[in-house]
Amino acid sequence: MITTVKDSFGREISYLRISVTQRCNLNCVYCGKEDCAKKAAELAPVQYFTIAKAFAKCGIKKIRITGGEPLVRNDIAEIVRLIRSIPEIETISLTTNGVYLKQYAKKLKAAGLDSVNVSLDSTDGSTYRHLTGADVLHKVMEGIDESEKAGLSPIKINAVLMKGVNSDGAGELINLAKERKIDVRFIELMPFSSEGENADLMVKGDEILQQFPFLIPVKTEEGTAKYYVAEGFRGRVGLISPVTHKFCNECNRVRLLSDGKVKPCLGYDTAYDIMPYVDDEEKLINEIKSIILKKPAGHNFENKTATHGLNRTGG
Repeated sequence: MITTVKDSFGREISYLRISVTQRCNLNCVYCGKEDCAKKAAELAPVQYFTIAKAFAKCGIKKIRITGGEPLVRNDIAEIVRLIRSIPEIETISLTTNGVYLKQYAKKLKAAGLDSVNVSLDSTDGSTYRHLTGADVLHKVMEGIDESEKAGLSPIKINAVLMKGVNSDGAGELINLAKERKIDVRFIELMPFSSEGENADLMVKGDEILQQFPFLIPVKTEEGTAKYYVAEGFRGRVGLISPVTHKFCNECNRVRLLSDGKVKPCLGYDTAYDIMPYVDDEEKLINEIKSIILKKPAGHNFENKTATHGLNRTGG
């Protein structure tokens, strides 16, 4: 029997983010404080399926696969295929840096992936190389092209702007939404690295609106982003402002980490191990419900309550 589970603050939890690895083939400056190439515990595809199925029986309808970089796993299409077989899961999306997307887009679509988010903080080659530590911008753009051909939709670009680093390239990123049916979303810098802890680097969502006054807000019920359109644009511009405009009262998500722990809130290090229950569905479901009830009212970024990098939590 499927029951919608609410946390202790009355929020319906219907969205699960699944981190399938801590590894990443890039080393973005704002992402974290840890070695992104280090191999850590990773569950097998069938374990993700078992856990996702239990979450589905608790009311989860949407799943996003994250990392680290999920495409460093050569069994990523199998993970998607297994999760797609769960009837209660309505949508499956994936967040990637796009480097391997060209070779995986068609396979992922065939496995049942609906949409893809690509992390892209600059369209300038040298700036991109500075931010990520790799000269692979061309591969990312090819991956976006291949995702369109494969029929993944929507395609969204996630960008984090930092003043004096890549903020002057915001207009070029916005042009992607003008020229292509792509949503470009600007996410405020969060305190998961030394750069993230420097508030002077953060470009606030309100500052982007001031810089591009032609953006017109549109009403939508699509999660945490506020979307904007402009005349002649094929896509949209989105603003995600977790620091300056907390949306915790509307949060409907929890996170499964790659080692089998569940993290109720991105803003805290607290995580609960569910692997002792994975072979008993009833106990697993009860544990999931118990963890959801422990979800805090909101993040506490300003007091540095989260110390792990985004490669461990999936953002």
